[in-house]
Amino acid sequence: MADKAADNMAVAAGGDDNGHGGEDEVLEAPVRGSADELLDAGAHAPIDAMRHSTAHVMAEAVLDLFPGAKLGIGPAVENGFYYDFDLSRPLTPDDLALIEARMAESVRADHPFVRREVGFDEGRKLEAEAGQAFKVEILDDLAKKAVEAGGPMPPVTFYEHGPFRDLCKGPHVESTGRIGPFRLLSVAGAYWRGDEKRPMLQRIYGTVWETQEQLDQYLWRREEAKKRDHRKLGRELDLFSFHDVAPGAAFWHPKGWRVYQTLRNAMRELQDRRGYEEIYTPPLVHQKLWERSGHWEHYRDGMYLVDVEDQWFSLKPMNCPESSFIYRSKLRSYRDLPLRLSEYGVLHRNELSGVLSGLTRVRHFVTDDAHIYVRPDQIAAEIEGLMGEIRESYSWFGLTPTLTFGTRPDKALGDPATWEETEALMRGELERSGLAYREKPKDGAFYAPKIDIQVTDALGREWQTATIQVDRLMLPERFDLSYIDEAGTQQRPVAIHRAIYGSLERFIGILVEHFGGAFPLWLAPVQAVVIPIADRHVPAAQELAAELRAGGVRFVEVDDSDNRMQNKIRLAQGQKVPYMLILGDREVEARSAAVRKRGAGKDVPQEILPWAELAARLGEEIRERRLG
Repeated sequence: MADKAADNMAVAAGGDDNGHGGEDEVLEAPVRGSADELLDAGAHAPIDAMRHSTAHVMAEAVLDLFPGAKLGIGPAVENGFYYDFDLSRPLTPDDLALIEARMAESVRADHPFVRREVGFDEGRKLEAEAGQAFKVEILDDLAKKAVEAGGPMPPVTFYEHGPFRDLCKGPHVESTGRIGPFRLLSVAGAYWRGDEKRPMLQRIYGTVWETQEQLDQYLWRREEAKKRDHRKLGRELDLFSFHDVAPGAAFWHPKGWRVYQTLRNAMRELQDRRGYEEIYTPPLVHQKLWERSGHWEHYRDGMYLVDVEDQWFSLKPMNCPESSFIYRSKLRSYRDLPLRLSEYGVLHRNELSGVLSGLTRVRHFVTDDAHIYVRPDQIAAEIEGLMGEIRESYSWFGLTPTLTFGTRPDKALGDPATWEETEALMRGELERSGLAYREKPKDGAFYAPKIDIQVTDALGREWQTATIQVDRLMLPERFDLSYIDEAGTQQRPVAIHRAIYGSLERFIGILVEHFGGAFPLWLAPVQAVVIPIADRHVPAAQELAAELRAGGVRFVEVDDSDNRMQNKIRLAQGQKVPYMLILGDREVEARSAAVRKRGAGKDVPQEILPWAELAARLGEEIRERRLG
């Protein structure tokens, strides 16, 4: 997969239900390192000013209830806001209710937000006298930066409302009365500045909306997301589990592994049709490879290092560099291209323990990677083909992909003219694809413009899944790749990094929550349960199961337990099995089955189908990957 450093979150372990990959995840914010970043209010859309203003009102309430509290930062984030506090004791749910009540008083008072700018020394003195050590630290960092740049001390900006003052760059709404309906959600631990060696603060998350209807809808989605939490459903459906002997890695149970293998086989089938060749490269690689690729310098902290006979090796965090060795294993001609090399390589990234979150944030994972080596004149056609792969594969799940197009960043390798040419090709194919996309200027990788893929799930939550990058610099140049053109001249190929699912672990976590565990027939870990009403019907049930398997229904179970029929049906429904096939005397005699479909109400009449027709119908539904 293309180089993409993990965006480790600041949230530390314990005390929070956020970050499981549902809507709560977007309430977390990336680690903020520099003083400028710490002062960023996170206000990038009109409603963000309201969210940031609500964070200030929350800080006012906390200081009122907990005199002596130390303030961290309080930005707006997607769907809400947070503020970090150093307090004398842990907060409780009752505390959140009290804080909300004080906030409501401030909103009713309709205090205006007033911007005040003072000299640096005065601003630092005000924060020091207030005992706000974290704010003083931010100001001292700004002063250090100004000294290093040889410039004057920066002015200090405060925003005040009522009795509250905070170091802040803004923006804010006009007054506290302009704040809409809000709710405090939860408390988490967060290291100051994302550094586990610094103090652990308490982060209060909240959300605010323009209307009560929007707030109610958001809270409903949040509660529904808890029900769909893939970690919860993974246990209930016996798909996977997590254990402290291997933090950040899933233990796949037989049913979960069926889902995993089904997904991988579907992508392999698509890749076979597109002319990919699958490879496998070593998971443990010498330091010299990572030095050549640049990862040793820029990504070493995210790698697991192993000392082997006084030499450093690393478990690979991505597949890119190693695919180049297979490309270079022999002389390549222009006729060999495009060369599409796919790999389901096992990757490891040294994520902080506090950000690990089920399947959606792991240390050990597999991606549906491919590195496609093309001539420059083949870039457009290859991107067109990749757009087709995206459309087809996401249609299997009823997901509509949207794309973002990241262009040349300020610090980019190579000639700007080459970037412009590549971006023009990519932009043209994006337009022709018919897929929705938005352009994100300067958001490309340092070596390649990129297309990032997002999907929106059943609850309206957006997830980033994977990326396509057109690399004319990093792999081709650093690893000295070449091919011989029609004139016998040595030329550089272009390397296209692509993944569609991205991490299979993360993608399965997304799908579990998207479907609420009720997978479509083709993906379900148990596709049908045959339910004999009495013991004398068990042999016929086993015979029907064998006929279904022969017809392409691979995962069939026979419930030959002592449970009554209704209990058997209830158990199958609880496991979200798509089809329950019931056999009694009449069905056995006619070689038919009463078909009960998942989700069908009691008033829906059961269909009686012959075994052969049932096997053919379900087999066709699986082969066509229908959604139901």
